[in-house]
Amino acid sequence: MVSNLDPKLANNPVFLRVMRDALSIQNRFSAEPVYAKTGKGFLQSAGVKEIAIAKVARERSKS
Repeated sequence: MVSNLDPKLANNPVFLRVMRDALSIQNRFSAEPVYAKTGKGFLQSAGVKEIAIAKVARERSKS
């Protein structure tokens, strides 16, 4: 991860989970050419498999 990370964050499980999730989807963000200067864009779908995994995870968390 980041070498100059605050030690409090480096040991925080919530921060680590959020950072892992953010880094895992970072490559899917696409900027629209019209909005390139503003940074606006959209998140590309990872496909049907991602939705199926999310549904299974949601069902497990309900139990």
